[in-house]
Amino acid sequence: MRILFAGSPAIAVPTLESLARLSLVGVLTNADTKRGRRGGLEPTDVGAAADHLSGTMPEAVPQFKPVTLDGAVRDAIAALKPDLLVSFAYGRIFGPKFLSLFPLGGINIHPSLLPKYRGATPIPAAILGRERETGVTIQRLALEMDAGDILAQEHIPLDDRETTESLSEIAAKVGAELCIRVIQDGVDKAAGRRQNNDEASYCGLIRSEDGIIDWSRGAADIDAKIRAYTPWPLCRTVHGKEILYILEGEPLEAGGEMAPGAVLGIDKNAGILVQTGDGVLAVRRLQYAAKKALAWRDFLNGARDFIGARLTG
Repeated sequence: MRILFAGSPAIAVPTLESLARLSLVGVLTNADTKRGRRGGLEPTDVGAAADHLSGTMPEAVPQFKPVTLDGAVRDAIAALKPDLLVSFAYGRIFGPKFLSLFPLGGINIHPSLLPKYRGATPIPAAILGRERETGVTIQRLALEMDAGDILAQEHIPLDDRETTESLSEIAAKVGAELCIRVIQDGVDKAAGRRQNNDEASYCGLIRSEDGIIDWSRGAADIDAKIRAYTPWPLCRTVHGKEILYILEGEPLEAGGEMAPGAVLGIDKNAGILVQTGDGVLAVRRLQYAAKKALAWRDFLNGARDFIGARLTG
């Protein structure tokens, strides 16, 4: 079976590496982008991994980094005679002309328990929703986003301490293993289960301003937001005139009479205590913009006016 893989971010790399042990004939990823202060072009995580894989294989794996999936791209991919398209976080919906290149169609790896959390950000959405579990779904590619028949699902329990970063690492491994299992079991013969569109929910793109903390919300909600937006865009507040990133915390049931955002004091075991609209958030790691991240004790050594301050959005 000749496989073309489509993906871009780090979560898709373990699947790429697993497919390379089968019959990978090409990699489709997003175009290189400018990164860093010098603005040099750098490949996606999948592109970089494909470069490394090509150096370890008898023949280099061709890469495609088109801005659009036009006729020239389709012709180049058709020349590889692929049987199956495997996609994980490529970021685009494939049209009927592109999907027609693959006799066995295409499958997509999606890090949620579809039909829940269709869309671009299912891992942060599950954390924000304070779900007790999430998972990974293998579905047939369809013209509608994340709406194809389900071929397999794996559940992942959650304990309210995951971040998007840590949960993505788990979903990456689960997705790679589940994808290989579906292919080896016979993807062409697998009977898919139709999704119930009435049960579908959706998640959109995350914006930088989504990381602003509203201290009038409850401590558990703010904690979930901090974890959901790690590593990007990170949650932030304002101390005086400085932007302050809250990197790690924990909700406590204890409360007080102070206004939301008031820095109440410290708990030697939990951290810096900040009043919220419902309960107290114990802050453990934080960082002023343009400065390094610090554990709460080290932070207070350089911010002696912090206790008693009022944090704002």
